[in-house]
Amino acid sequence: MNRWVAGARPRTLPAAVVPVAVGTACAQVELRGDVIAWRVAAALAVALALQIGTNYANDYSDGVRGADDARVGPLRLVASGLAAPVAVRRAAFLAFGVAAAAGLALTVAVGPQLLVVGALCITAGWFYTGGPRPYGYAGLGELSVFVFFGLVATVGSAYVQTAHLHWLDVTASVPVGLLAVALLVVNNLRDIPGDALAGKRTLAVRLGDRRTRALYAGCIGAAFAGLVLVATVRIGALIGFAALPLAVPPVRRVLEGAPAPRLIAVLGSTGKLQLALGALLTAGIVIA
Repeated sequence: MNRWVAGARPRTLPAAVVPVAVGTACAQVELRGDVIAWRVAAALAVALALQIGTNYANDYSDGVRGADDARVGPLRLVASGLAAPVAVRRAAFLAFGVAAAAGLALTVAVGPQLLVVGALCITAGWFYTGGPRPYGYAGLGELSVFVFFGLVATVGSAYVQTAHLHWLDVTASVPVGLLAVALLVVNNLRDIPGDALAGKRTLAVRLGDRRTRALYAGCIGAAFAGLVLVATVRIGALIGFAALPLAVPPVRRVLEGAPAPRLIAVLGSTGKLQLALGALLTAGIVIA
């Protein structure tokens, strides 16, 4: 695989795709089918570019700090020596620039309030592990992911179509955000030994191995419970429970104490679960 593709961490990209799909489905219901295609494409470009930019930014910041030297997980460009730090930083800024350009087009069409949201998203992406006091090192990563890849991404994808906030958008963001959090939790669970050694006080490091495994299972369970919340507005959301069989193997592996190398596969399984539940939720919102 191309090193830059690997460095973008494709397994994390469902966290960008799913909220756009679900948010657009909400807008389709609210507008009775009259969504604007280019705005969907622009919202997807923003979400993907923000995710990729954040991944490269984390690679750069962790790499120059030496926090990835004892990593078990997927390839890191800086730590592995496959790319110079300045090149990875440039890739992060390029991705954030793409997000800003697509976001600017939406701002012109919808309103200047999107400038503030976009600036907050880019700032959150960079300072997760960047800057003098990265909040990801302080155990706030999961909260940030829920807010930006759950609430903001889902509600925002609907808002660029409707220019209004709706309860359906907010409820639909809950299972989406919880599955995005589950991705980060299992990622940080795998990295507990190396992060602790590097001084990264992630939530997983603070909770410890056993409680982090319980948190992962809790996020998955709460995501399915969130479907019931969405169903109070759109009963078709219950179709999402068809993805439940995909949740059982990764949750079982985590709760049974799968070691760090096996958690890499759990990360992939969690991404597949997020895609499946997202697709089913999107369909359920639209058809019922």
